[in-house]
Amino acid sequence: MTNNDVLRSLRHILNVSDDKMIEIIRLANGEVSKTEITGFLKREDEEGYLACSDRVMSHFLNGLVLFKRGKDEGRPPQPVEPNITNNVVLKKIRVAFELKDDDLTALVEKAGLQVSKTEMSSFFRKKDHRNYRECGDQFLRNILKGLTV
Repeated sequence: MTNNDVLRSLRHILNVSDDKMIEIIRLANGEVSKTEITGFLKREDEEGYLACSDRVMSHFLNGLVLFKRGKDEGRPPQPVEPNITNNVVLKKIRVAFELKDDDLTALVEKAGLQVSKTEMSSFFRKKDHRNYRECGDQFLRNILKGLTV
């Protein structure tokens, strides 16, 4: 999924304004303007569309965790991810919404798919682990759809 698709989906799930989206990004020390956020939330064929960079998406996902769970003063800020993949998005969503394996499995089942705990855990492994598996667009879309419901 593109960063813009994820951003639009998460905005819909959270039901927040453009200003709140900017605030979430600022929680993770990111900076965007209202014009940029508006451009990120537009579809590719709409006038004013802007592609959301991995840097902005990383700030948003880190800010989302802080927005949903609160800031832990004892922990250093999360680093900016250089490359945002579906697996990174899935991990951050899992942390932000405090989802357990059973919760994720239930979300996928709501979308009409079956996934085992073993399959699910493969998405959260390090990329060089032998059981690592890339999270596909359709799988991530179903997770986001399940969160919406």
